[in-house]
Amino acid sequence: MTKNTTYTAFALLLLMPLFTAAQDEESDNDDVVIDPLEQTVPVADEDVLPEPTPEPQPHEVSEERLLTEFARYRVLLQQGTLDEADIAAKRIVEMAIKVYGPQSRETANALNNLGIVQHSSGQFDAAIQNFTSSVEIIELVADRLNDALVNPLKGLGAAQLGNGRPDQARRTFTRAAHITQVNEGPHNLGQIEILESIAETYIRMGDTKSARNVLDRIHIINVKHFEKNPLGLLPSLMSRADWQHRAGYYAEERTTYRRAIRIIESSSGKDDPLLVEPLRRLGQSFYFVDLSTPTSQQQGLASTGELYFKRAARIAGKSEDMHWRERAKAQLVLADYYVYIDSQNRSRKLYKQVWDQLSEDEEKIAQRTAWFKDPVAIRAEVLPAFAGNTSPGNPARDDIASGTIVVDYTVSVRGRVRDLRTEAFPEEFTDMQRVVHREIRQRTHRPRVVDGVPIESVDIHFEHDFSYSKADLDSLRAAKAKADEEDKEIGSD
Repeated sequence: MTKNTTYTAFALLLLMPLFTAAQDEESDNDDVVIDPLEQTVPVADEDVLPEPTPEPQPHEVSEERLLTEFARYRVLLQQGTLDEADIAAKRIVEMAIKVYGPQSRETANALNNLGIVQHSSGQFDAAIQNFTSSVEIIELVADRLNDALVNPLKGLGAAQLGNGRPDQARRTFTRAAHITQVNEGPHNLGQIEILESIAETYIRMGDTKSARNVLDRIHIINVKHFEKNPLGLLPSLMSRADWQHRAGYYAEERTTYRRAIRIIESSSGKDDPLLVEPLRRLGQSFYFVDLSTPTSQQQGLASTGELYFKRAARIAGKSEDMHWRERAKAQLVLADYYVYIDSQNRSRKLYKQVWDQLSEDEEKIAQRTAWFKDPVAIRAEVLPAFAGNTSPGNPARDDIASGTIVVDYTVSVRGRVRDLRTEAFPEEFTDMQRVVHREIRQRTHRPRVVDGVPIESVDIHFEHDFSYSKADLDSLRAAKAKADEEDKEIGSD
């Protein structure tokens, strides 16, 4: 089963200083739209789950019990046990109120804590309420520019985005970015994640020009910080290229990957394993060409990608220190390319080689399953995030709603799509339905592979969520009602 996913700004789940100064490593769950290989085997969490604290009597509530319950909550969240984490988070709120009072920083953090797990489980309305309460308490006990507001504002913006309100999320993230600039300076690196979230809101609303301006600002900040450390700029360049792809700036995406490649070659030589990732992604970018160019030129651009895929596979094969997963991935993307150009013999040969390489132990078999159990889109255009005639850059504050396009289809052994069945909710947005239908029909997939052999997959399910103006929906419904009435009048004549 496939599911349309987009980048979420909520990569801050365990970064907040809740009741303790101890900081954990950051965990990043970015969805990379253009990469069909970012499916990795989950690693078992090594944290030991503390025993749940007994339901305390009022006189038994203490800071020590609160810290114990928070430690338990954090492990539950890391393990993805969201129902139990929700219960623990609610208990933390109750305990924080009893220990510190309802208007305290600790209670604000506890509400923030609860908002996190509610966001993770899709309870966006509840998350919005608790993040908002956290913000209000901090404003009351501190001030409106206090840096403690940044995390709950990021959580609030993420919940608003998840709730289909990119317009509200943009205002929230903009405020968070402003607070970081006031407290840490106009060029602080801490605002990068927030600026990326702002760019995401613009993309969701179809305003790619504004998204591009934000991405340029991010790039300027990173260049300023890494002026004397070119290799330190690489993560920023890779992220920039991802965003350029999402915004549809494919030529600029390729320019960014080439810059990353030049930096590595200048610093470490032309066979450095660091080259594999940008080479692979550069090759994938050639799946996306300007359709206004002649067909022969499009085919030439697509074939250029093979050069980068082959070079990445060659470097990976020679790199003894490279992880086995990355070496296998370099071969896999080359096999995917051969599916894309319909060279079945070469693709099947490479798929079989990768299958055999990943059949040696349980860890590799698990990765093999992640890569081959379902069809994976090799070339997938970014679908529009906003439907209707309203200008997405300036919608009315309370006029945004969410819709869904559902597509079921079959993927053949050659990775081609057939037998499409499409539905829209609400059904009035037929233009969006046609766009999604056309895009899915044109996609090329890595087919499902069993015992090293591609097989057909039926009943593949895909969903695309989009935003729309309620006024546009009302207009479409009115137009349909008018047309129906005119048809009745014609029929009666």
